[in-house]
Amino acid sequence: MSSLSNSQKRFLKSKAHALKPVVIIAGNGLSDNVLAAIEEALDIHELIKVKIKADDREEKNAITDRICQQTKAENIQSVGHVLTLFRPAKTAKIILPKK
Repeated sequence: MSSLSNSQKRFLKSKAHALKPVVIIAGNGLSDNVLAAIEEALDIHELIKVKIKADDREEKNAITDRICQQTKAENIQSVGHVLTLFRPAKTAKIILPKK
């Protein structure tokens, strides 16, 4: 399913290290407005972090899967409550290394 190589994911993880979460999913869960905010952030930045304040791991995984399916973004990594997503824009801002 993953279209990125391990070296490309490592590259993106290093780029994302200094980023702060741009969207926070809290008590109301994953609403259409939150998905729209994630879509907009991906369009602008390509590489973003999302903070998911979920009570248990299954709920967090379900939210992560839904975000990736609906936004067509790639899950680069998930550490604690922070999810790192990448989706290339039509005019790429981040140049990935060769596979």
